[in-house]
Amino acid sequence: MSAFIQLLRAHKGELERLHGHELTTDMRCAISALLRCKTEQQGRSQWYCAHCHHDDRLPLSCGHRHCPQCQQRTTADWLQRQHRKLLPVHYFMVTLTLPYQLRVLARYQPKALYQTMFHVGTQLLKDFAHHQQQGELGFTAVLHTHSRQRNLHPHLHIIVPTGRYDASKQAWHRSDKRYLFNAFALAKVWRARMLEAINQSNELWLPMGIPKQWVVDCRRVGYGKAALDYLSRYLYQGVLPDRDILRTSDHKVTFRYRDGQSKQWHTRTLPTLQFLLLILQHVLPKGLQRVRDYGYLRGSASELLKRIQLALLPLFYVMPTIVTPIRSKATRPCPCCQHDMDCVGITRPR
Repeated sequence: MSAFIQLLRAHKGELERLHGHELTTDMRCAISALLRCKTEQQGRSQWYCAHCHHDDRLPLSCGHRHCPQCQQRTTADWLQRQHRKLLPVHYFMVTLTLPYQLRVLARYQPKALYQTMFHVGTQLLKDFAHHQQQGELGFTAVLHTHSRQRNLHPHLHIIVPTGRYDASKQAWHRSDKRYLFNAFALAKVWRARMLEAINQSNELWLPMGIPKQWVVDCRRVGYGKAALDYLSRYLYQGVLPDRDILRTSDHKVTFRYRDGQSKQWHTRTLPTLQFLLLILQHVLPKGLQRVRDYGYLRGSASELLKRIQLALLPLFYVMPTIVTPIRSKATRPCPCCQHDMDCVGITRPR
């Protein structure tokens, strides 16, 4: 069982008693799902091996997107779908961050703030592409809510392939693989549009002391596979992997994190209840989609993406082969003969 879920089960009563007023409805739903995960309360799945006729029954996982112990399949499937969309061109990763003063909005109005970030950030890239070069831009935007120390730090990672598609001419236009957009110009417009959107919102407010300079990072990431692999590690496997939780006791938890500048490992020790709140604050609001595709990478543009891939077909021969078939149904290896077992039934508790 996940170390975080064990801590949550052991300290749930104390957490409710001392910090119940800080738990949102979404946090409570996540807690309920995580405590049921892979227990008799969740139900059981029945598996059958056609090779050796072995029969097995296993407790069901909760399927909650913040559960650290049951989203590995979801991560693998998402990564395979993104690999199918990769183009044989160089990629950039644009990171749009918010200053410290605005992070309080993520605590009290997370859904409104995150939706605003998606709307402003994606329109920002579309407008820059429109002014610099004709043709449609394709990109994938991913919301992250935490820093390496797991503090609240909402930001958008946007993976952008270089090049544009001109639908009127049905032609692909190459771009400079060394340059996408000016990061300083992006930061100025990002700041101005976010402040304008917050001022016009009925749910958000503008705190005092907003800095005049914001940070936007725009860097080349090769063919894109490394960036997708990086993002996949944070999407469906919980905020903090079990391997990074080093020590737990009745009163304290110690976990490790890698510093972004020095690349060295550091540790952080917190009281147990504070640690639980630190992780739970990253539970996303219900219905908020944290990964979104735009332009010719969106789901409804699959035919357009195929035409682009056909136009770039000669370049695929120099691109590393990374695509593997997506499994159409759930399977698991048989403990007796190692052949695939199929799920043949689900039993729910009455």
